[in-house]
Amino acid sequence: MEVPAKRPLTTADRALLSLLDGDVGYLERFHKVKSLARRVRSTEYLLTNACNIRCEGCWFFKHDFDKSTNELKSVDGVREFARRERERGITYAIIIGGEPTLIQDRVAAFVEVMKKMPREGFEKVAVQISLFGGGKLDDELRAIKPGNVRFTGLFEQALRNYEGDPRACFVYAITEDGIDYIVDTVRRIHDNGNRVSFNFYSKYNQAEPLRMLNAPRLLAEAMRAKELYPTTVLSHPYFIRTIVTGDSHWGRFGYETCPSISVDHPDHEARRANGNPTLPLFNAYAADCKTVNFCCTSGHRDDCRDSQAVLSWLIVNFDRFRESGMLLKTWIEISESYWRQFIWAPYDVVSVPVHRRTMLPMAVSEL
Repeated sequence: MEVPAKRPLTTADRALLSLLDGDVGYLERFHKVKSLARRVRSTEYLLTNACNIRCEGCWFFKHDFDKSTNELKSVDGVREFARRERERGITYAIIIGGEPTLIQDRVAAFVEVMKKMPREGFEKVAVQISLFGGGKLDDELRAIKPGNVRFTGLFEQALRNYEGDPRACFVYAITEDGIDYIVDTVRRIHDNGNRVSFNFYSKYNQAEPLRMLNAPRLLAEAMRAKELYPTTVLSHPYFIRTIVTGDSHWGRFGYETCPSISVDHPDHEARRANGNPTLPLFNAYAADCKTVNFCCTSGHRDDCRDSQAVLSWLIVNFDRFRESGMLLKTWIEISESYWRQFIWAPYDVVSVPVHRRTMLPMAVSEL
């Protein structure tokens, strides 16, 4: 096959093209994801300890992260912190909480510093909305106010708040207790004009949070939802299998392999020396904007299967996917599915004029 003269082919390009059986399209897609990945350096920020609900299994409150530090409430202080992070080389801020929508002025301070844009509207801020279990199970697990006061209709409220909103992506923590709700929940998200990526619900109130009795059924139903709604469900089938089982074709996800650890945390010296890749410059900051937490979630090492950490694990292990052309194409597709979560990325599935697609290094995650 003749290769279009878009750019001179390097030796590495020719090797990849040979592995891809001459598929120039996949080679171009490979360069596109690699180019974007080189420009993005991420860190996670817990900007607030406050939240208006108390989800069962929320690691933040389960492990008393809200009590470990006092949050920095000064908008000017947050702005100065964001400026230091930008100077450190961070281009992509993952803002979580607590509940970030309760502190929009602090979120706006990050937006101002990371990329200039209008304060009002947050047009290019990606919004990730947590969903546990699906169906009525979401209310059972999440519709709980402080003081253990229960209510109903949490998922319905989220659908109303983000109907047709191209920024919104539901992060759906699937569980074997909610197998029968998966397809219908995805259908409702599809009908609402939003997208969804799968997470895994770890039952932290159990001795073995990741233990399941119906893993094959859970996996099959998640795959069925992907087949029925292929553009609404952003998660790649390879990732879906990994998030449910914890396994890739070369090994198992866990602390010794997870790349989403805070590089400046002193307890990771041995982990960083074991040869498994980590995310460059990544830290998880507490709400005081000083304390570096252990990792992107609870720090409970092998009891965690966070979706973003698992996705990062697959992506940073590019060399593991160079064993065959099929695996290389899978890696490219997994990488594209990751970037499709964010409206500012050039992989967003929503139709937006190309000249308006400006990259905003910001994602807001609702817990």
